[in-house]
Amino acid sequence: MGVEIERKFLLAGDGWRALVERSERMAQGYLVGAAAIAGGMAKASVRVRLADGHAWLNIKSATLGIERHEFEYPVPPDDAEQLLRELCDGVVEKVRHHVMIEGAHFEIDEFLGENAGLVVAEVELPSVDARFPRPAWLGAEVSEQARYYNVNLIDRPFAAWSIAEREGKGDTAC
Repeated sequence: MGVEIERKFLLAGDGWRALVERSERMAQGYLVGAAAIAGGMAKASVRVRLADGHAWLNIKSATLGIERHEFEYPVPPDDAEQLLRELCDGVVEKVRHHVMIEGAHFEIDEFLGENAGLVVAEVELPSVDARFPRPAWLGAEVSEQARYYNVNLIDRPFAAWSIAEREGKGDTAC
């Protein structure tokens, strides 16, 4: 069974921009999303993602926190485009920037559209207690705040958040 251990942070500055090794534009939508999970009708999200001519189907457990079950499978890009267009309730668009710091791979997502202004950094870890570098541009951790999960940005985009929510304050619920 695949397990993803990932920590998510707001950014405290733009110092990361000079360190970007590559960037890619992504579009992703959910075949099973937040509404089904919140309604108790699903235990996992099912996502389709398209980036740089490649596409994947992803299944991720709906648990809150840094450790979740995750499975990912390649799909033909034409199929992904059709799924996004015809079967998803909405599409999250973003630019993902890749930054390496002391051997740690940070993925910095800069969201577009109704989620413009939201920028988060994620780092995948080999274990829950693994140490990783904390560059000065890394801000408050929001790993436990569900509103920052991509699956929730379809139904409640960043544009609808309060100032406190945008600063990572408040409860963990959406």
